[in-house]
Amino acid sequence: MNQITACVPDTLIEALDAAAMHLKRSRADIVREALERYLEDLDDFTVSLERLYDPTDAELGWDQVKQELRDPD
Repeated sequence: MNQITACVPDTLIEALDAAAMHLKRSRADIVREALERYLEDLDDFTVSLERLYDPTDAELGWDQVKQELRDPD
């Protein structure tokens, strides 16, 4: 496993330490999980934007969406 170094504000370190103490986990565990979640969210966001701007993707009107939610069959 590789190691990285990052400069962060003191207030963020204080919050990280408080979270680590509360969760009984290490700083590294919390930072690792936060990065994993951030990168997953970024990937989801990127896919969403690609689909949003895809000219071949069909558009649904609000009335059609409401109807399909009421009667999915």
